[in-house]
Amino acid sequence: MTTALWTPARLPLLTGKRIVITGGNAGLGYWAAEFLARRGASVVIAARNEQKATSAIASILSRAPRGDVSWVKLDLASLESVEAAAAELSSAPIDALVANAGVLGASKRGFTADGFELMFGTNVLGHFALTARLMPTLLATPGSRVVSLGSIAHEFNEMDLTDVMSDRNYSSFRTYSRSKLGVMLLAFELDRRLRKAGLQTSSLVAQPGFALDGLGAARPGITNGKRSSTLVRAALRPFAQGKDAGSLPTVRATADPAAQGGEYWGPDGWRQLKGSPTVVQAKNRSRDIHTASALWNMAETMTGLTLAV
Repeated sequence: MTTALWTPARLPLLTGKRIVITGGNAGLGYWAAEFLARRGASVVIAARNEQKATSAIASILSRAPRGDVSWVKLDLASLESVEAAAAELSSAPIDALVANAGVLGASKRGFTADGFELMFGTNVLGHFALTARLMPTLLATPGSRVVSLGSIAHEFNEMDLTDVMSDRNYSSFRTYSRSKLGVMLLAFELDRRLRKAGLQTSSLVAQPGFALDGLGAARPGITNGKRSSTLVRAALRPFAQGKDAGSLPTVRATADPAAQGGEYWGPDGWRQLKGSPTVVQAKNRSRDIHTASALWNMAETMTGLTLAV
């Protein structure tokens, strides 16, 4: 049984807080950006497409007219783009980095600009590189957070460190599932290292449950597709929710004063598919310190960057 749905109105005002959201121009990232901007945060949308980012900013400002929302060009599938974006983002304190963007699936195996398999290279290595480059700024900002977007998909596949590029028997879902498990392994490992070093910066993970655009509130030109029909909405309602509701675990992990490093936030309903955002349980495989340490070393080697805390 779920509790009454938590809303962002319960957050304190975020005036003076600067929050960077990757992929904040659409989907879950857009909703997180809108909700946080409406609470007064200065939101930076880090995304590839300027036109889509501009549309997202206009949509947010129509609902938060006093808001401060800007755009920085970022393509997580290019380490060169990550470096350029990080240089620009580091010009001011960062209270939270929301590592939200990612590739959800690909019928055929694709590659990043640096030759990595697309989902692993974008979801895992792109965000690892961005976090590494922004870590000095995050550490210099008291109480800063890194919030990574996990997924219930991590429950379905073990990490195979001998085949992180899916060279063998490529499967879109398996590769995506492993990429999200990789994101979670590194995020929990980051928090362990931060706490061991006695630092104020924390790392959390949030997952949206089963979230669909068609079940959420309409944002013309932003959300994908049309709202689902009444019949479809009724059929999906028991186990799915809109992306507006799906973004709330991320919003709460980012800005709720009660949130703590190392936590995994998600919906409180059946199998974490929908419901009010709360701290939930992740599979043990996502907190395995040996796998996480090995993956961390691989990520540093592949990106050529040291994520120093």
